[in-house]
Amino acid sequence: MFVATAPERRATIAEVARAFRISENHLVKVVHFLGQEGFLENSRGRGGGLRLARAPREINVGAVVRASEGDIAPVPCFEQGGDRCALEGACNLAGVLARAVSAFYRVLDATTLADVVSNHETLSAILHGPVPVRRRAVAA
Repeated sequence: MFVATAPERRATIAEVARAFRISENHLVKVVHFLGQEGFLENSRGRGGGLRLARAPREINVGAVVRASEGDIAPVPCFEQGGDRCALEGACNLAGVLARAVSAFYRVLDATTLADVVSNHETLSAILHGPVPVRRRAVAA
């Protein structure tokens, strides 16, 4: 969201960490992963930084969540090779949770990064600070 609201420039880890009040060390890992997955372009050194690898309308939120979190298993019996439940075969909760997870991904799959940052000006003011107002010079 940070880089999507300032596409004309590269962001730094420090800027993003400061804006979201998160650890730079953790963010380095997240940024590296998002770069490997093709969501971010990361470059080091002078003039380096982060920017989106694709246009915000081409970045699907469901794909980002699946890449970063894997398949969501709200209870251990959902996991491949997970714990066997004493209620297996008789549990109605498993079906309810499966529908909930499916609905969760349906919403995320219908959402792009462009949708998430559609209130661009408000987000930009929060994340990057207010845009300075240009004043015209007054002739004396």
